[in-house]
Amino acid sequence: MSLTTPNPDQNVLALEKVLGIQFTNREWLLSAITHRSYLNEHREATWEHNERLEFLGDAVLELVVTDFLFSTYKEKTEGELTAIRAALVNTYSLATASERLGVNQYLLMSKGEAKDEGRARQYILANVFEACIGAIYLDQGYNTARDFISGRLFEHTEEIIKKRLWQDPKSRFQELAQEQASITPTYETLAQEGPDHDRLFTIGVFLRHEKVAEGKGRSKQEAEQQAAQAAIATKGWG
Repeated sequence: MSLTTPNPDQNVLALEKVLGIQFTNREWLLSAITHRSYLNEHREATWEHNERLEFLGDAVLELVVTDFLFSTYKEKTEGELTAIRAALVNTYSLATASERLGVNQYLLMSKGEAKDEGRARQYILANVFEACIGAIYLDQGYNTARDFISGRLFEHTEEIIKKRLWQDPKSRFQELAQEQASITPTYETLAQEGPDHDRLFTIGVFLRHEKVAEGKGRSKQEAEQQAAQAAIATKGWG
């Protein structure tokens, strides 16, 4: 549960210890953990929310990761490097990095946002991770931001490459199905629910007549990707 009442200064001091960085200007870090919704409920706050820092942190993150991949994987093509980078810095990866740091308990947000523990929280956690990078960059410089990123993300690169996680699930499952069973998967819409503006699709993925798994999504493409991911897990081909 995030601390939305609180003494924001205590959150910042605690997070400094978690990050292992003592800030010269703690307001950068305070802004990094502040969701826009918090300021709507706390008009007395004198600092900014984290969206501008997120914008900056995203750019620093992309440069640091690009430099690392370019220098480390000299045999990879531009297309492969782009896909690996996307897998390394996607929402799930960054949210997981935030969770490992325990950032969740220091977030400043509205009571309504604090109750949401689903997908929306993942986006918030990923954005906060980028905002923290922006804050570190402004306060401590590029090298400290680079070290922070490398210590929390780069260790996962080999797993991404080994398991080909840089491919989207549908492409991965097709490649694996052809390797393992010499079959090209097919997809079938099993159900559609809800009004046109809020449709939920259920898609099944098949190997010939065998339904391997199902996926749900707000678009057919999203449901197919979910089905493919589930199929990889079902077959144990991950």
